Amino acid sequence: MEISEMCGVLEAILYVAGEPVNAEALAHALNLTRTELEPAIEQLRESCLLDKRGIRLNRHGGDIQLSINPEYAMYVEMFLQPVKKQTLSQAVLETLSIIAYRQPVTKSEIEAVRGVKCDYSVQLLLARGLIEEQGRRETLGRPILYGTTDKFLRHFGLEGLGDLPEEKQNLSEGEVKV
Repeated sequence: MEISEMCGVLEAILYVAGEPVNAEALAHALNLTRTELEPAIEQLRESCLLDKRGIRLNRHGGDIQLSINPEYAMYVEMFLQPVKKQTLSQAVLETLSIIAYRQPVTKSEIEAVRGVKCDYSVQLLLARGLIEEQGRRETLGRPILYGTTDKFLRHFGLEGLGDLPEEKQNLSEGEVKV
């Protein structure tokens, strides 16, 4: 199969899937090795970027997914009105930032940084799927460890935590669609 045909097949599968797909599973489905599939993934990604297409290919660890081009998000939102925007308070955004930069982290560690209780913020972030429980710390009381989710990465357009800004600044202007 030629690389251009592989790109077309990849795009079709990712479009239909609508959610992240494991690259290994894609390679297996196409009877290819991951190494053989990689050039097609990169070509599709570059093609979406260079051609200013309405979609782009995102990577989240070993998963890949198609999403809308952020440049066109405003038009998609206007079309899909009345999509309701849910804002997160400054306190919730601060809690999310601490979790993103220090994960895995416990509530008490978050509270030590913020100086106030964070129960509500953590529950809201869990409910919205932006954070998840990642086990328990092996200390007295075995407190729950929290970390961000793939949904967090997708929402903020990150491929991984290494893409977080170096300066610990607000991750959003307070408005978050979840």
